[in-house]
Formats: sequence, structure tokens, C-alpha cells
Amino acid sequence: MGYPLFQITLFAYIISTAAYMVYFWSQRNEMRKAARAILLGSGLLHTVYIIVRYVEAGHTPLTNHHETVSFFAWSLTWGYLSFHWRYNVRNFGSFVSPLISILMIIATFSSREIMPLPPALKSAWLPVHASIAIMANGFLALAFCGGVMYLLQERGLKKKRFGVFYTRLPSLDALDNLNNHCLAVGFPLLTLGIITGSVWAKQAWGSYWQWDPKETWSLITWFLYAALLHQRFTVGWRGRRAAIMTIIGFSAAMFTLWGVTFILGGIHSYVG
Repeated sequence: MGYPLFQITLFAYIISTAAYMVYFWSQRNEMRKAARAILLGSGLLHTVYIIVRYVEAGHTPLTNHHETVSFFAWSLTWGYLSFHWRYNVRNFGSFVSPLISILMIIATFSSREIMPLPPALKSAWLPVHASIAIMANGFLALAFCGGVMYLLQERGLKKKRFGVFYTRLPSLDALDNLNNHCLAVGFPLLTLGIITGSVWAKQAWGSYWQWDPKETWSLITWFLYAALLHQRFTVGWRGRRAAIMTIIGFSAAMFTLWGVTFILGGIHSYVG
């Protein structure tokens, strides 16, 4: 039952992305409402799939690449919807929904085999640490999308080429505020993810920190975002520099998620 439900969910996400693309070009309000409704339905289907996967696996489904990337897409979906209900950012969904679909396609091609849990993963910290860490990536991905939108809008304004992006994207101030709001949620979650991971490491391996490649890159990512927030609040970093730093930080987060696992290995490589 689980995989057919996942396929239906993937198809719904792709339809939602297509609807957002149509809305981006047509700017028809009824298409925006349809795209949002389909995305909401996709998120609900995805929630059911995660529950079904939990029942099938007998443990929190965050222990292999398929489950991790799927949960990443789920977190990004609900993170976007939570922000949309609070902040009205024009055409934000047109940038977020393709990323969600890409993540779901990656999850499709990842192994779905349910394996017995290694001893280190048989812990109550698994759902706590793993879910917080991946949800942090979801909100950091939203900031990344906002940063890309900012750079596209700024580029058009600087060159005085008021094309499709100028008429369809929010103002630079609105995009900068969006970036700040996303980081205000993502960075505390990232911090909490590192803390819970350290506590779990103490329980599993007898040490809070072992300088494993994934631990090291998590810390590098944390320092990048900490530096960005420090500069924003102390010297007033805004606009282009903040957008670029957000993109760099998200690149580090993605290397932590994928690059470390498949290139550097280490004690966290079980997620491969």
C-alpha cells in the first residue's frame, strides 16, 4: 500500500507545480487558488504516506535516503503552507513547488527497502533529532528560494530590464523580510537539531562530539547561518549580501545531507 500512495502523492505534487507554473505566467487568481489547494492535498496525502510507512517499518521512517528526502519534501511543503497562511508573498509557491517535486523525484529513485535498525538508531532520540534536523532544512530551503527570488528581482532592477520577473516578484524589501522570517525559524531548529544530536551521541557512543564528517559539516553550516544572522542584527546586513549568504548556507546544508553521506562517509553513513 505504501509505495502506490507515494506515487499518487508524487503525481499530486507535480500537478501542483504545473499549476503554479501556469499561474506564474498567467497571473490568474483562480489558478493560484487551484495550485494552493492541490499542494495542500498533496501535503495531506504525504502525511498519510509517512504514517503508513511508519506502520510498515515499525519505527520512525527517517533511517534511509528515501525516507529522509521524502520527509524533507514534506517539511518544505508544510513550512511553505504555514508561511503562506501568515505572509502573502506573491509567486513564492512558483519557486518552492518545483523544489518539492525535485525532492520527491529523488526519493522515488532511492532505495525503499526497510532494513533492521542498527543498535545506535534504536533510541527515542531518533524521531526527535532526525525530524528537527530535517525540518530545519525545510525552512532553510524556503530562505534559499527567497534568496534566489531576491537576486532575480535585483538583477532586473539594476539592468533596468523590467521583464517577467519584475512584474511577478514581490518588492526587494518584501523578499528580504521573507528571508529573515524563514531564518528566524530555520536557524533555531538547526541549533536544536545539533544539540539533540549531541545528546543522542553521548547516549549511543559515550561522547557528545566525535568530529564525524556529518557533525563537522553541521557545525560549519551552523556557523555560516550564525554569521549571517549576526551581521543582520549588528551591522544591518540586508539585501544582496544576505541573499547570497543564504544560498551559500543552504548549499552547505545540502552538502551535509548528501555530500557527506555519499562522499565522506563516517558513522552517520547509514542513511545512504
